[in-house]
Amino acid sequence: MKHVPTWLKTCALSFALPLASLPQTLTAEGEISMQDQAILTAIEAMTSAFEAGNMDRVMQSYEPKAAIAFEPGQPISDAAMARAAFEGFAQVNPEFTYSGHEVIRAGDIALHIAPWSMVGQTPDGQEIQQSGLSVAVLRQQGDGSWRMVIDNPHGAHLMQR
Repeated sequence: MKHVPTWLKTCALSFALPLASLPQTLTAEGEISMQDQAILTAIEAMTSAFEAGNMDRVMQSYEPKAAIAFEPGQPISDAAMARAAFEGFAQVNPEFTYSGHEVIRAGDIALHIAPWSMVGQTPDGQEIQQSGLSVAVLRQQGDGSWRMVIDNPHGAHLMQR
């Protein structure tokens, strides 16, 4: 039997572990890192602003040329069009719930992934429900804050084909 170096055994073991058991937002001590918490705070602030109908704050969550997919596969990068789309969608008084968050960072770029569900009400009183997988790319700004560059709340649409 051939000798397998310890480093190779360690690498093989790390790849064999399920990814779900390796939370990306936790430190070795089980705490969320400050940078990852800042990213989660940016996402939560945008969601809260949207639910409250504060479109100025919603738009401040994005870089000026951000790509936002209000429909699967059809991103909008025009800020005025994005604002109008948010204002239209806000008419259903959405309430969002996230069932978890994953943050992966590489320097000043971060990927945020979160399953979500939403309940709302059409202007004529009908309840609506939607769910999906949010996939967002954020960039750290000069002041240390994080803003979205790409926002795709329909990240699961390819799995439903």
